[in-house]
Amino acid sequence: MPDDRPAAPSLDDPVLTALSESVGGPAGAHGSGHRWWTPVRVILAVTALFFVLGMVQKAPCYTSDWSNGEERFAKMCYSDMPYLYVGRGFAELSWPYDDDEQTRARYEVMEYPVGISYFAYGAAWITQAVHGFPDVVARGSSPVAELSGDVDIIQERSDYVAVSAVLLGAITLLGAWFLARTHRSRPWDAMLFAAAPVLVLNGLINWDLLAVTLVAGALYAWTRDRPLLTGIMIGLGTATKLYPLFLLGAILVICIRRREYAKFAIATGAAALSWLLANLPAMLTGWEEWKVFWSFNSERGADLGSIWLVLSQAGHTFDAATINDVSWVFFIGWCVAVLAVGLVAPETPRMAQLGFLIVAGFLLINKVYSPQYVLWLLPLAVLARPRWRDQLIWQAGEILYFAAVWWYLGGFLQPGAGDEPGFYWLAIALRLACELYLIGIVVRDILWPQFDVVREGRGHDGWPRRRAAQQEADASLWSEPVNR
Repeated sequence: MPDDRPAAPSLDDPVLTALSESVGGPAGAHGSGHRWWTPVRVILAVTALFFVLGMVQKAPCYTSDWSNGEERFAKMCYSDMPYLYVGRGFAELSWPYDDDEQTRARYEVMEYPVGISYFAYGAAWITQAVHGFPDVVARGSSPVAELSGDVDIIQERSDYVAVSAVLLGAITLLGAWFLARTHRSRPWDAMLFAAAPVLVLNGLINWDLLAVTLVAGALYAWTRDRPLLTGIMIGLGTATKLYPLFLLGAILVICIRRREYAKFAIATGAAALSWLLANLPAMLTGWEEWKVFWSFNSERGADLGSIWLVLSQAGHTFDAATINDVSWVFFIGWCVAVLAVGLVAPETPRMAQLGFLIVAGFLLINKVYSPQYVLWLLPLAVLARPRWRDQLIWQAGEILYFAAVWWYLGGFLQPGAGDEPGFYWLAIALRLACELYLIGIVVRDILWPQFDVVREGRGHDGWPRRRAAQQEADASLWSEPVNR
């Protein structure tokens, strides 16, 4: 009779098994969990703790009101949020897609998808409500440069980051809940998300956690056999960041394998409709402003973290059009390769595995690979390969890059002779190498399913074989009967 209790981490993961020796060893066959501290509640508590640590990591910039240009790089506490509060008109509560000529003359258009713009605008409203709704009309008569130096606005700017952090913290808890409930017998896999170093370091650089939670929701909905909800999550995620759209490719592979084409049609239709509905307010109030996100990303050149930046700094210059063409050709070829792997695999791959491979391929050749983009992969990675060793190897490259990019921007890596910063190039290369390592592990798990720890118990509802074997050994050792 299969046991419906969740797999014990100290029996399931070799790293945790070894670490458990310092606190009494792995869980025994007759161990019982705490009545109140269920796995999901523990994961939510750890997520909250690590998110607070992320807020503490940004404290040096917060205490200096985000005004010390060198400190934000030296102490690696940079965030986009405070600078966009004034720079995109939120200090005046300007609608991100306002087509008013005066507003557009004062402020650049928000260059993010609508989900992030709506969230940033809503956080600005809450911030100004906390401050008693100051007179934004009077602010409109002052030059933008003066607003940036206004004492009241500087305080608002700091509070704006705090408000955004609290809201993102709540959203991240929802993402952790989704992940903890994706595989019924493996809730502890979500601990890899909750306690991820990259969540601490990168969570508050921008608003990417909005899309991360929607991706987690899509993974949860798919395992619950709810293609409509899956599509809605993907559509809303795509309205927040482009990359959740790629999950439809993972669903396509699965539906081809299972001949469940109706589910793919339902998910795709729901994604398209929810994306359109989310974008309509922006489209109707400022069509040209809404298009800025698409034109901005098409026209930008080689940027931070990308292999293109290394090549351009090494003397191999490429224009934006060339980078776009080569990147899309590579990505299309990558997607074809993922399709082939998914179709030839002995068993139908899991959505997290395929989604991880597709998004990782997009990032490898993308013209910009900002430090917070690692969050895009996080929920997919922890469910695709829920092993602490592999996750830490991958994230070690991200941690190295996190430090290197801020030191690079602060000018601390510039050689005395004025040459290009080779250490930053090395950090980019090592980051990509660690990502390729995890890609290789996931591909192996797909092609040889016996290595896939989630499938180890043949399905998502039974304990892994290793845990069952440990139970039998414990029972034999203590000569106690095993309940049937």
